[in-house]
Amino acid sequence: MSAVFSAPQDLHPALWLGHQLGRARADGVASGFAALDAQLPGGGWPRRALTELLLPHPGLGEIRLLAPALAAAQREGRLVMLFDPPARLSAWALAQLGLDVSQLLVVQTRLGGNDGLWAFEQALKSGHVGALVAWLPPRLRAERLRRLQLAAQAHDGAAFVMREMAATERPSAAPLRLSLHAAGADALALRLLKRRGPPLDAPITLALPPVLSEAARARRRAAALPTATFVDLG
Repeated sequence: MSAVFSAPQDLHPALWLGHQLGRARADGVASGFAALDAQLPGGGWPRRALTELLLPHPGLGEIRLLAPALAAAQREGRLVMLFDPPARLSAWALAQLGLDVSQLLVVQTRLGGNDGLWAFEQALKSGHVGALVAWLPPRLRAERLRRLQLAAQAHDGAAFVMREMAATERPSAAPLRLSLHAAGADALALRLLKRRGPPLDAPITLALPPVLSEAARARRRAAALPTATFVDLG
């Protein structure tokens, strides 16, 4: 009697053939960019896993890239948390990207070190947060990132970590790694460095929401802006 062959993905969702995109345990979180979703396993940002974004410098457009997924979490009535952003965020600009600033919690530690990592890990484990973004300290040890990835398995939503570009050469437990590069004032080029699936040689270029015009900047300076909540754990 001949054995019946089952495709690897039918045996377990963590298995796939080399030419296929891996299947996530749940549908991904839509990124808001169809060209990107088409290249991500699960059709979007992964749930219960870290997504690692490598930047040459902050302010490249990473918030505009993540805004659709963060806003979608808020529309579901879930909290969005940001850990140790490198600069004070503009509440007005975040609102223009569709985010509800009153439902945004910014956790600012003094050094962005162990306190920030501990707070981020606890938020991942809690299971009560919709989406998380953390700017990690430089030269983070591989075992610390592995610990965060384990914690992310309890988080039913998207979880992003921002790291320096030099981390590209170091191993990472994150199942999805992308490097971000400027491609113009309102465009971003993404290279998929690691995903559950075949490599992608060509970068993905995305058009971002336009930057603020000079008139909008003037209105912003004149307005009394609400501020996000800051929690000092130091």
